[in-house]
Amino acid sequence: MSSLFSVRNPRFERWRWQIFAVTWLAYASFYFTRKAFSVAKIGIEEDSTFDMTKEMMANIDASYLIAYAIGQFVWGMFADRFGTRVIILGGLVASVVATVIMGLFHGAMIFLIFMFIQGLAQSTGWSSLCKNVGNFFSRQERGRVMGLWCTNYAFGGLVATPFAGWVAYDLFNDWRMAFFASAAVVAVVGVLIALFQRNKPEDIGLSTIEEYHNEPADELDISDPDEAQGWVEIKAVLSNKVVLLLGLIYFLLKPARYAILLWGPYIVYQELTDVSKVEAAAIPAAFEFAGLFGPIILGFMSDKLFKSKRMPVCAISLLLLTCTLAAFIPIVHTGSIPLVVGMLFLIGITLYGPDSMLSGSAAVDFGTRKGAGTATGFVNGCGSIGAVFGGLLPGYFDSGSIFIGFAVCTFIGGLLLLPLWNLLPKSSGNDDAEVSIPAAAKPLMT
Repeated sequence: MSSLFSVRNPRFERWRWQIFAVTWLAYASFYFTRKAFSVAKIGIEEDSTFDMTKEMMANIDASYLIAYAIGQFVWGMFADRFGTRVIILGGLVASVVATVIMGLFHGAMIFLIFMFIQGLAQSTGWSSLCKNVGNFFSRQERGRVMGLWCTNYAFGGLVATPFAGWVAYDLFNDWRMAFFASAAVVAVVGVLIALFQRNKPEDIGLSTIEEYHNEPADELDISDPDEAQGWVEIKAVLSNKVVLLLGLIYFLLKPARYAILLWGPYIVYQELTDVSKVEAAAIPAAFEFAGLFGPIILGFMSDKLFKSKRMPVCAISLLLLTCTLAAFIPIVHTGSIPLVVGMLFLIGITLYGPDSMLSGSAAVDFGTRKGAGTATGFVNGCGSIGAVFGGLLPGYFDSGSIFIGFAVCTFIGGLLLLPLWNLLPKSSGNDDAEVSIPAAAKPLMT
């Protein structure tokens, strides 16, 4: 196989990296509108004109996450049927509108309704954009490419929180500005998508990525290939046992990530003394900063050390994540800001790698390029159901118990992956590429 950055057809390569860049920006930008309420919570709690309890904040987060989970299952299938472009542009516009309304009109029910709409809008992003990238990059390079590409949500979260906190509390001293500033960023990126994004190489007069790289196309398990169109493909993806298992494991992983994303500033502000609101918004950025490295490391290890196998690196990382989650709250109770920042960084390194691979390159591999939207939508939808608990539980239970529960979940997820260590998807013209699922793992996927 040629090098990842080799140039064989300059026009094809330009389009590949143009799609990489614009889709990377698109998903990163979603985090600005996604994190706006998380930053605004700090100011809302101290605003005497806006009565909102901690429990209500948790319920609003839950409404967002429920909508996000529902949308993942729907938009992934729609992306396979109608293409990325129409889905992602609609999502970006809806996200901007919902965010602006939350900045203009204040009330618990208004926030509840428009965070639900925000969840539906945000859920257009992952599955459709993963499919878009999968159309321009082949499986043998996908671990590295998706590892680099999946830095988008770590970067988005890393930049969005301190950006919104700086604008809201330093520049204007008004929590409402967290919504307006975030919406402006997403609106700009929406224009870039409209100008520079296309769904697949064939739309611009190029060959498929498999033909370009002389690789066999990954196949779905369909008895009659002539019927492999539309809803038949979607049904085949949703009956794939590996895709179902990826969904289960992602369900176990995602609560931890969303608890830190949505409640990180609040937990830091409550648990650490002598920290300002801006510092409380910035400290959890260590978690997302580490997320820039985890996906890249696992992506390169997967392609180079494990020959495009995704399961080994995910299993190892999940078991390491178990240890870091269990240690987090005891570290917070030390009151040491450097230790808290260091532990958040370690959690980020061990969480973001398997997070991106399970919902990205592994889902695309086993869903195949044609069913990538459905597969990534299903896996991320399962994870988003788990994320509901990550957003809801911190509002009702103590942080120590919650993070121990998260550690147990990731430990189970790592164990479930161990029997699938050597698994690869089936490819046309290369039946040897498919490794049978070990008998020990089969009961887990029935």
